[in-house]
Amino acid sequence: MESETQGRVGEILGLSVKVIFFVTVVIVLFGIYVGVLLFGENSLTVLTRLTEQKRVLMKEASTLKSENQRLQKEYFELKQLEGGEE
Repeated sequence: MESETQGRVGEILGLSVKVIFFVTVVIVLFGIYVGVLLFGENSLTVLTRLTEQKRVLMKEASTLKSENQRLQKEYFELKQLEGGEE
């Protein structure tokens, strides 16, 4: 009777304690890996933030180019007026 009880304790759902322990460790490690992928230093959230930052910077660069063109045009117009007075 005692050996039968030990056999039942050693097996749960037809699996040995070692197998259950190994599977549990693998599941925990996989969970940690997925957590690092989603929230770590090289994660999906960082990629999303950097993509948004790139979009904002590209828009700002475009705005600055337009402003630069306008200011250059104004500068050359003033330069022509200044040159015409001589």
